[in-house]
Amino acid sequence: MSAIAAYRALLRIVGPAYILVAFLGRIPLAMSQLGVLVLVSTTTNSYGVGGAAAGILAIANAIGSPIFGSLSDRIGQRPVVLAQSLVGALGLAGIVLVTDPDASQGLIFAAAAITGFAMPQVGPLARVRWRPITRDKGDQRRLVDAAFSYEGAADEASFVLGPATIGLLAIVAEPAGALLAAAALLAVFGSWFAIHPTSALVARRSSSGGAGSQPLWTGVFVVLVLAQLSIGMIFGSVQTGTTVLATAEGQAGLAGLIHAVLGIGSVIAGLAVTGLPERVLYATRMAVAAIGLLVLASPLLLVDALPSLIAVIGLLGFAVAPYMISNFALAGILVPVHRVSAAMTMLAGATGIGYALGAALAGRLADASGHTAAFAVTVAAAAFAVLIALSANRALREAVPVDQGY
Repeated sequence: MSAIAAYRALLRIVGPAYILVAFLGRIPLAMSQLGVLVLVSTTTNSYGVGGAAAGILAIANAIGSPIFGSLSDRIGQRPVVLAQSLVGALGLAGIVLVTDPDASQGLIFAAAAITGFAMPQVGPLARVRWRPITRDKGDQRRLVDAAFSYEGAADEASFVLGPATIGLLAIVAEPAGALLAAAALLAVFGSWFAIHPTSALVARRSSSGGAGSQPLWTGVFVVLVLAQLSIGMIFGSVQTGTTVLATAEGQAGLAGLIHAVLGIGSVIAGLAVTGLPERVLYATRMAVAAIGLLVLASPLLLVDALPSLIAVIGLLGFAVAPYMISNFALAGILVPVHRVSAAMTMLAGATGIGYALGAALAGRLADASGHTAAFAVTVAAAAFAVLIALSANRALREAVPVDQGY
């Protein structure tokens, strides 16, 4: 089955409505961090307070996502994601309500923490649904490959469109209106994703998982968590370095758009991954993509102007999605069936924590030595990804069940 035929088959199996709902359901999370940063910063006239509120939201989401993912494994996605979507939407509206020039910082931070903790990770949860969706539908291996490639591309597209939407709405409807729009999207499409008929397939699968004693935290799963931590650090340090260089050149407003270029190459590569031959195992794809990250990130150390930065970031994006797709696909194969939601959300949480670490470390180094020092964090994180992928390659291969051939 060709890649195009696989994508057509997936669309035929689930219908275009599910694809649209699952994509739009993840946009509010991509909008939330920048939306909170812009709203709180402009209202309080303090980038420090705004950045802290956005960081608290991101870290709280990284903590809450695996908890709710584990709960989804036990009782099904439908009630959990529905509650998360409604509470998360109320939380975003609550942040708008409590944020004013005279507001207590503690109150703003508390609202951000509660909101981040509650918001669902629709992307990882959508990945969980594809194996039961494609069961008995033909060439499941090729269909799952295509599904995971699409999900990787969809995540990257949401990371591009989310901040861009905030930027546009902040101009048209003020920052408060932009965050309220994110709340409305979450209430509608997050809830729709929760109650979509595909959620029942996951519930049946979870309840039949059996052997509840099987552990999630195996050695190979720790490898995948560390791998996602490294890609998160790449995201955070690239965004910080880009902001530093753009600000130095008097074009601070372009930082978000330049960083979005990373997602364009990633979307293209993510959609193309499903065309790889089946004999190219996921462990091999992970290793090759990690090496690609290091090779393509290294020129960042030579960048000294925005045009060259755009070119390097655009190329770097082509290694991002293949790396992440391999990690999530391996998690779906290697962890016990009844723990898949927890595993997927754990990887997403690791990415968020890596982002915070990468941004914080790059920011400290940039304060002392400029954008090149920030990009050194990117290169170091890519080197860490290579070390993980190569050292664990044999273990990942041996952990995959023989009959699955991944």
